[in-house]
Amino acid sequence: MNKLLSASLLLGVLGVLAGCDTTAKVEAFKSTDITGANFGKDFQLTDHNGKARSLADFKGKVVVLFFGYTHCPDVCPTTLAELALVMKQLGVDAKKVQVLFVTVDPERDTPRLLAQYVPSFDPGFVGLYGDLEATARTANEFKVVYQKVAGSSPDNYTMDHSAGTYVFDQGGRLRLYVSYGQGATVLLHDIRILLAQNPS
Repeated sequence: MNKLLSASLLLGVLGVLAGCDTTAKVEAFKSTDITGANFGKDFQLTDHNGKARSLADFKGKVVVLFFGYTHCPDVCPTTLAELALVMKQLGVDAKKVQVLFVTVDPERDTPRLLAQYVPSFDPGFVGLYGDLEATARTANEFKVVYQKVAGSSPDNYTMDHSAGTYVFDQGGRLRLYVSYGQGATVLLHDIRILLAQNPS
């Protein structure tokens, strides 16, 4: 067999192999992929309308979970505003996404205050709260750190807290961690990927 024929056969074989590769390229997440994480399995809290809630209530939707408090001067309103923008940009697909805001300040964040604050960013956003014990248990489950920082009076305090956002897929599995500052573009990109995946 001459060299030219050998080369032609090799190219032919490579062409066939290339043609057999039907694996579609999966678009990469821009935030941190934490699929398979052994934390953030569930929560047992109450929504701002007084209804007991767990993660299972939102199965079938992409769930975006953020911890904060209503008196937060910067991180919380910024994140909620970014998520509101994402919902607008999703259009009709926004109905397949649920944003949940968990307060780390249940002493001040009453159901009434949460009901005023959280949906003011988007009517579909839901505020969640628990007593001090439930709040600590939920924060621990999601590896969220928070602490009260004294102010000029007993009621005038701030809360230092973790600022990242968790995203669950439509099957209720924790998939992503979005660091504060990554912005609406990253959130929109990654939520769209999750929406395109088949829930199971």
